[in-house]
Amino acid sequence: MPFQPPGLPVAKPRRAFQGILYSRTLPFLLISNLLMMLTKYAFSLLFLLLFGCREPDLLERGLVTEQAMVVSAHPLASAVGTEILRRGGNAADAAVATEFALAVVYPDAGNIGGGGFLVLRFADGTTDALDYRETAPAAAHRDMYLGRRGEVQEELSLKGHLAAGVPGTVDGMMRLHDRYGTLPWAELLQPAIELAERGFPLTRKEAKKLNQYHKDFVRYNTRRPEFVLRGRWRTGDTLRLPELAHTLRLIRDKGRAGFYEGETAENIVAEMERGGGIITKEDLLNYKALWRTPLTGHYKDYTIIAMPPPSSGGISLLQLLTISEQYPLAEWGWHTAQTAHLMIEAERRVYADRSRHLGDPDFWEVPVEGLLSREYILERMGNVDLEKASSSDAIYAGEPQFSESPNTTHYSIVDAQGNAVSATTTLNSTFGSLVFVDGSGFLLNNQMDDFSAKPGVPNQYGLLGEDANAIAPGKRMLSSMTPTILEKDGKLFMVVGSMGGSTIITTVYQIILNVVEHDLSMQGAVSAGRYHHQWKPDVVLSEWNSYNSGTYFPLLFKGHTLVPRFGTIGRAAAILVLPDGRLEGGADPRGDDAADGF
Repeated sequence: MPFQPPGLPVAKPRRAFQGILYSRTLPFLLISNLLMMLTKYAFSLLFLLLFGCREPDLLERGLVTEQAMVVSAHPLASAVGTEILRRGGNAADAAVATEFALAVVYPDAGNIGGGGFLVLRFADGTTDALDYRETAPAAAHRDMYLGRRGEVQEELSLKGHLAAGVPGTVDGMMRLHDRYGTLPWAELLQPAIELAERGFPLTRKEAKKLNQYHKDFVRYNTRRPEFVLRGRWRTGDTLRLPELAHTLRLIRDKGRAGFYEGETAENIVAEMERGGGIITKEDLLNYKALWRTPLTGHYKDYTIIAMPPPSSGGISLLQLLTISEQYPLAEWGWHTAQTAHLMIEAERRVYADRSRHLGDPDFWEVPVEGLLSREYILERMGNVDLEKASSSDAIYAGEPQFSESPNTTHYSIVDAQGNAVSATTTLNSTFGSLVFVDGSGFLLNNQMDDFSAKPGVPNQYGLLGEDANAIAPGKRMLSSMTPTILEKDGKLFMVVGSMGGSTIITTVYQIILNVVEHDLSMQGAVSAGRYHHQWKPDVVLSEWNSYNSGTYFPLLFKGHTLVPRFGTIGRAAAILVLPDGRLEGGADPRGDDAADGF
């Protein structure tokens, strides 16, 4: 009898190909069926043979330091954060400095024209969460991206001025510093100013992306920055951003008013008027980052501290971990067909819930307690067959009880006192809306695409949404960002998060299980191949090194549609506290990510 957790139905034994294998008919029946199967899966077999066995060393440790660490998407940003920690700054100080440095050296996601979420845990065990997600402008309305016949005009929410929400990063960093910072504000911004003014060498990946998006920059900008007009960029070329340096000096000297008022605000509004956008001076003045209460859940001996709505990441992650706790994943093994099947089925149901129930809690009653109820979560898994894939067409969002009373980048920080920050920040797509604010030198986000433009119509990540995430003035769009901190036995254990749109949640989910269930190192857990299911479309995306043949074909036989992804799934930054108290970094090899510390 296969393992079945208490309260869930017994799985039906698999009968795939039983009629063929035990047939007494002529042998050619067996042969013809086998040929049909091989033809059907020929591409999968070729893909697996070419790419499926190049797994990195999953036990090799990443950078290990004694006291403090920063892991981010760019070596220069990690070095800036570490230097702040060396000067005696705490994790909040390092977060501010790292965030602004990323806005310079990692312009496709680091930003001052976007927003994000941040979770903190202090050495005394207290926690906090900061929501500096963008908001819809006051002139936004539910049907703003629909054509005359009610069809969604996709490009309007993805590219150009109308795609931008009101930026939250600057206000968010100001509020973080006001509440928890210890070093002077100006000192935290100075490294980013110097990087923008003096310039920095482009990595191979960043030079490639600037070249790749050159035509889009030309098309969607009313006035183009000088560096956009240049020809092709090469690895090692120095990129200088004098307009951005000027804007950062205004923020350094005037704080919030250096961005949401005065020269910078005027430049944003002028850019909107030239390009048909709708952000106004009033939108900028009225923007406010919000402190929220973190979600807290448990997985075995671990406490999970996560972001509440309008991030969907915290609720979805806690649902996934509650499901996983019921099954012997360590016994089943890492990336086996049995383990992968269970995780895919869990993801299928959790993303169905996400599409219907999650949105900005200031505009929609999100049933947080109901969604996180253990009874509800296990009930959602009641129709799972451990030997056969479900059909997403037969899976719907559940009905949780209401209580009576989402291109991105992530950085993780632990300071010498044991305080920790997990922060995910984004412009949404790579380079956001592709629009630079003339005279101020920064990119605007395209976060409006994270709203549900029309119920049942997917966004750029294939995610579906309903009324909970409909567009409304001042509303925060739903996000998949999942900044997370783990405790074990009341002590800091892990800081983790990722980029990757809809794949962020499943990336963080897999990394946590890689460490706590399968004993991978932190670096190995981040480097390991990943797979992803999000209910609709009903396919499993998989990186080239996700499965070997012993996993790949059993999943096919169970009925899963596996779609190889030649690109990457997620891009994580994580820190693990080792048993001896030292820190191990997990910097994702999918990008230029780097761990730094002392």
